[in-house]
Amino acid sequence: MDKSAVLADWISPSTNPVTSIEHFAPSNIALCKYWGKRNKQLNLPMNASLSVSLGHLGTHTRIVPIDYCADEVWLNGEQLLPSAPFCQRVSSFLDLFRQPGSCYFRVTTRNSIPTAAGLASSASGFAALSKAVNDSFELNLTDEQLSVIARLGSGSACRSIFNGFVEWQMGQRADGLDSHGVSVEQCWPGLCVGLVKVDASAKSIDSRSGMQRTVDTAHLYQSWPIQAAHDLVKLKQAIAEQDFTLLGQTAEHNALSMHATMIASWPPLVYWQPESLATMQRIWKLRQEGLNCYFTMDAGPNLKLLFLNDELEALMRYFPEMEVIQPFGNGR
Repeated sequence: MDKSAVLADWISPSTNPVTSIEHFAPSNIALCKYWGKRNKQLNLPMNASLSVSLGHLGTHTRIVPIDYCADEVWLNGEQLLPSAPFCQRVSSFLDLFRQPGSCYFRVTTRNSIPTAAGLASSASGFAALSKAVNDSFELNLTDEQLSVIARLGSGSACRSIFNGFVEWQMGQRADGLDSHGVSVEQCWPGLCVGLVKVDASAKSIDSRSGMQRTVDTAHLYQSWPIQAAHDLVKLKQAIAEQDFTLLGQTAEHNALSMHATMIASWPPLVYWQPESLATMQRIWKLRQEGLNCYFTMDAGPNLKLLFLNDELEALMRYFPEMEVIQPFGNGR
């Protein structure tokens, strides 16, 4: 089943987009990771996942109809060649909403987080693009429908349609219409996410390729969906009870388990750099000394620290360059 067939009941490809539209979507950091697909074409996951959004960090995307024979895609102030992978992904995504050859767009995207560095820039990017297209073509789609559509561009983009805690329900349907983000209503004032940037450059193996290598070659991967399902239950309990230790332990274990499946792939898939491991060891040592701090990592070398506002001053002494986000405010 292709993407257009999935959306046939929601979208009738149009020739008349409205004038320019701009939208923002936040990046999100998964506490229970998405790693591996049951359907590559539709970006359907092997397991459900759960994330927290990063407030003001994410992507602003503007789309403008242009009188030209192809789309123009600008990323962080630079116009991309039509052959660039991101440009092709954007044009393919826009094709879901327009009749062939009927209209083209200038797409201007600005990320306030490093691009392709394991900080979920594609998630916020395709979520912002989905919102812009929804308004440009006057589709009036619900957030749930937008989440399904964003997922077709980038899997975890389905979580960036929403703010705060978001569960990506894996779904069971072959067409994926039940695989989308759902907002988790609980707030957690004082919860902090600290971005420790080891290397902000683009990673050498993108997440899509890394997932497929892991699924194809790592026998260890067979245990991953089972663990992720258990971790999701514990994280939802931690959020409901505001049990930070349970949240931190579960998120850190989940991230390390995902990276273990990558390392067990062939050729081995290692996103860590020496400084990544040194930062992990520093966090483990600080925890032994009484600082209640944990970390999570996506497919990249950068770490995201999880801690409460009470630990902020102490942690800034050890990580002075850390960028801190408080998705629900400081709780004071």
